[in-house]
Amino acid sequence: MELARVIGRVVCDVKYPTLKGVRLLVVQPVDHDQAPVGEPIIAADALQAGPGDLVSWVTGREAALTLPNTFAPVDCGIVEIVDHAWGDRRFL
Repeated sequence: MELARVIGRVVCDVKYPTLKGVRLLVVQPVDHDQAPVGEPIIAADALQAGPGDLVSWVTGREAALTLPNTFAPVDCGIVEIVDHAWGDRRFL
């Protein structure tokens, strides 16, 4: 499971037709101790995550499956909003 913290939104003037109405969020990948790792990325969000939320994300072909009833050319998608993450790595 890949974890990230939502740190912002992306506003687009022009989108691919199947991405209309899909929110794009800026997420900062974090490790299991929630420390930032690497550079922020853009993720498609069908779950209505908000700033500060801890989310789980996927990349590749599976990212397109995170959007309901449509196929969209995305490379990163949010699959869940994490309610609680244990500090002990054995539970993640």
